[in-house]
Amino acid sequence: MEFITYSHRHAHEIFVEDENINKLWSELTDALTNITDKDIIDKFNTEHRKAKSISQAINELIDERLVDKGWERQSFIFADPDYSDNKGTWRLDFAKEDVAIEVAFNHGGNVSWNLIKPVLSSELNHVQKAIQTKVGIIIAATDEMKKAGGFDGAVGSYEKYVEYLKPLNNILTTPLMIVGLLPPKTFEIVQEDINGKKIGHIKEQ
Repeated sequence: MEFITYSHRHAHEIFVEDENINKLWSELTDALTNITDKDIIDKFNTEHRKAKSISQAINELIDERLVDKGWERQSFIFADPDYSDNKGTWRLDFAKEDVAIEVAFNHGGNVSWNLIKPVLSSELNHVQKAIQTKVGIIIAATDEMKKAGGFDGAVGSYEKYVEYLKPLNNILTTPLMIVGLLPPKTFEIVQEDINGKKIGHIKEQ
């Protein structure tokens, strides 16, 4: 997959100059760039449920590749049992050493919270921490990817994440890299309404 990036609080410079963070960033970019259109099509076609978009397929492919590289999925931010829920509120999608990652294909109403979670994992807190990171990465679909990939219109896009950075600047004290996934080059998702439910199909270009 191809992607674009936006740097918050000098994240780009830190990702280049800090040796360990650069290594972890390279692991992520390697994972993303090695996901091909064929990989997405194959994963989409083997999903047990009838999906309307390729969001779950991409999620699973990113998960497989990062876990293979030693990233911990669903990492708790806090060690306090009062904040060890099973709903993901106090968890990161992935974490490894200095870096926290959120794969943000959920509702646009969660944009602020998705941005705040890597900050919580990086800053000191009155609640006992389970992890201590230094920087965060948010992976989101660009508006173009949302359209081509059949994503729900309510999903928060890369563009929306970038838009939120300015008003939340004083809150988002941690360097963040916003990653925007670009649409596939060889196919798109077309949807049809079946019994009141939208079902996606691959349309190769």
